[in-house]
Amino acid sequence: MLTKSIGIISLIFLLGSCALFQPRIPYQLGMSESKFLRQNKEAVISQLNEDRKIYRVNNDERFYILATFENGELVNLEEKELAPQWPRQRMMDENDSYQQNPQNPNQRMP
Repeated sequence: MLTKSIGIISLIFLLGSCALFQPRIPYQLGMSESKFLRQNKEAVISQLNEDRKIYRVNNDERFYILATFENGELVNLEEKELAPQWPRQRMMDENDSYQQNPQNPNQRMP
């Protein structure tokens, strides 16, 4: 009797611990707004309307996610890319074209 009880308790403990170590899904359609905010503490409100809220979560240096909630439920996810830093890109393009053809920097070599 005692051996059976210990075996059952061990089995329950083992199954329960497996559930604890599963990876947490940060975004899932249908999840509640409160659960989303608990799992994504860096989320900030991007847009606020009467019937919906849109949160922004940075993924890395170039991408972010927009999570749309209606009535406290996640209904849409969009991944967007940050706008490039144009002044830095223009300077790099100008330097590149000058190196290709120093006489006429506006003409690129094929």
